[in-house]
Amino acid sequence: MDECRSYDRAEVLTDMAKFLLWCILLVLCWPLALLALVAYPFVWLLLLPFRILGIAVGGVLELVSAIIYMPVRMVRAI
Repeated sequence: MDECRSYDRAEVLTDMAKFLLWCILLVLCWPLALLALVAYPFVWLLLLPFRILGIAVGGVLELVSAIIYMPVRMVRAI
């Protein structure tokens, strides 16, 4: 079965604002709007390794913080 994605109100509003800004850009300067539309997937692919690196670094920092705070949690449990 298909899982329905629940949409957050803030996420919908930001997506709508992005679309409206793109429509305004399309009216004011259509070549730039079309260039942005074509270039967006390439920029996303270019930045993808940095997102993966950020996720990995965040995980390592969480692990280090859990290791550092483990003795404190053990003392509190006693």
